[in-house]
Amino acid sequence: MNRSESRELAFKLLYQKEIQKEISKEDMDIFFENNNIESNETKKYIKDIIEGTISNSESITQEISKNLKEDWKIERISKINLALLKLAIYEIKYKKLPFKVVINEVVELAKKYGEDSSHIFINGVLASVVKE
Repeated sequence: MNRSESRELAFKLLYQKEIQKEISKEDMDIFFENNNIESNETKKYIKDIIEGTISNSESITQEISKNLKEDWKIERISKINLALLKLAIYEIKYKKLPFKVVINEVVELAKKYGEDSSHIFINGVLASVVKE
């Protein structure tokens, strides 16, 4: 499984967390089993994304909020877009991955899973985050 596929699975689990508000070790184990994830490297990557976004939740949320247009509130953002933004900001700010790669892949995920304009919204917010 390549990094793009792993990132997509991490997004799906983050989205699940956005819906359920919590994610337990058992939830992760069920997710891995249901998605036939056997590679320890893939499991480690996904767990890192989930645990990292949880432990840095406050600063990631602040980062999103301060990079929204004035008339936008974080509560208006769809759960899909929120999960994608959290994933990208975590990887850019905390994992120090190349922002061009992360933004490109997250925008592609937004095109696949989000609304018609999700990819434009995501790209705009992340471009603002990177400019700082």
